[in-house]
Amino acid sequence: MSSDDGGPPVGLDELYATHRLSLVRLALLLVDDVASAEDVVHDAFARMVARRTPLRDPHAALAYLRTSVVNGSRSALRRRRTARAYAPPADVGPASPEDTAVLAEEHRAVLDGLARLGRRQREVLVLRYWSGLSEADIAATLGISRGTVKSTASRALGALERVMTQEEQA
Repeated sequence: MSSDDGGPPVGLDELYATHRLSLVRLALLLVDDVASAEDVVHDAFARMVARRTPLRDPHAALAYLRTSVVNGSRSALRRRRTARAYAPPADVGPASPEDTAVLAEEHRAVLDGLARLGRRQREVLVLRYWSGLSEADIAATLGISRGTVKSTASRALGALERVMTQEEQA
């Protein structure tokens, strides 16, 4: 496990204290539910602790966790989709005043638009613009090529712009 600056490996406690919140935010943008996001991050840390063999490169711990969070988010969404297929969706009431006061109107519009994108487009945009990852890091995290990252990001931004323009006109 390492610090972000490529320094000496750090302990799991320090890694957890330093990166847990950013990983929860990443998961939250992918699964859109705080409890599920926290579960995904805790599962990622638990899997890292339970590894029988240590990471080949202890400096790659954050990348391992980030990839684990993205994969865990995908699994959570698959489970959620499967559960909804067998049970009618719950009637979700309007957001509470506390929820709506948290985000400024433009942030809500972006998050609403982001929720309308496909899974891969949403993942690429969240990793790029929320987590600030490079194309190479996104490609490694999602297991796709850099070219796919570029084209997906371009298409996703266009789709997000169209969705947000439609909402403004409505």
